Amino acid sequence: MWFRLTDRDRRILGLLGEHKVLTTEQIAAAEFQSVRRAQDRLAQLRALGVVFGFRESYRDGGTSQTRFALGYLGARAMAAQRAEKPPTRPAHQRALERLAWWPKLGHQLGVNGFFCHLAAHARRSQTDVGGTGDDSAGCGLGQWWSEQRCTEFFWNSAVKLRPDGYGCWAERGRWVRFFLEYDTGTEALSKVTRKISDYSAFPTHSFGVLLFSVHSAKREIALRQALRRAAGTGRPPLVIATTTRDQEHPDGPAGPVWAVWSQGHGNAVARRYRLAELPQRGPRIEPHAPWLGQPYSEAAFDPQDQQLVRLAEDRPPATVPTHQPAADVRGGDVDDDVMLYDDEDPDDEYEHRIA
Repeated sequence: MWFRLTDRDRRILGLLGEHKVLTTEQIAAAEFQSVRRAQDRLAQLRALGVVFGFRESYRDGGTSQTRFALGYLGARAMAAQRAEKPPTRPAHQRALERLAWWPKLGHQLGVNGFFCHLAAHARRSQTDVGGTGDDSAGCGLGQWWSEQRCTEFFWNSAVKLRPDGYGCWAERGRWVRFFLEYDTGTEALSKVTRKISDYSAFPTHSFGVLLFSVHSAKREIALRQALRRAAGTGRPPLVIATTTRDQEHPDGPAGPVWAVWSQGHGNAVARRYRLAELPQRGPRIEPHAPWLGQPYSEAAFDPQDQQLVRLAEDRPPATVPTHQPAADVRGGDVDDDVMLYDDEDPDDEYEHRIA
């Protein structure tokens, strides 16, 4: 079965293994030239049993687009690639059932969509023929860590960070590393702003800037006001930027949609910056070949590097594969591992919700 998979197929399996669930459009954005091509190949992968697809039925009719996770054979293939014990079929089926009912499923899809938009923008910029004068030329998503991978590394004796994701965005020679907090408006702002104390207790500035992506302009204003109240007269020892998802830009989160927050400006937005224009923080390392089975790791650092361990402060390093390159340093609870099981719905154009 493994020899029937292309390099792109293996990248898709790697993404599903790391990030649990992706929609058809998200996979298409990250890895294909069109949704139709993605649908055709994903249908073939479903027939092989390496991916599983499912949909949500809406109360007033219609269904969501297909969501994908590792099928049983895909989970076994990834376990073999990583020299891990494979799941049993019953255990994998239970994990898939939990995923289908996972309360955080919508939130997880939103987080993954954020990074897939970046990946798609980078891929488009790489295929553009020169002479366009596009400011986004030469960009790329060099690191994309899941929440679980983040919590395994970003902790010390004082605090454990639980960002929704961690990434590194490169554009025009600038490398911006960032923690992502993806806000859907379901949490009280007091709970959201309490996260600032955790980020302040951690050497966040040594690893990146903190981004808040919120669902509406009204929520962004309220968040910036709450940040001002939470900070008081103090100044958080990190860079914070906010954006709103109800005012889309053609370049998505890579575009000029980010407003840097400071105590002096409060909730006012004087200017919005491109993601690559935000301050550069974190380790600087030369791009390298992606790690085995882990797409979007060309700029990822080695969690075992002792300089990084000292930056994160007084804790033993995590156990990771020894083939990962070392970095040149200059400068919620995590839910169960969940995946999904195959159904027989064809992966065709999904039906939209009926008004």
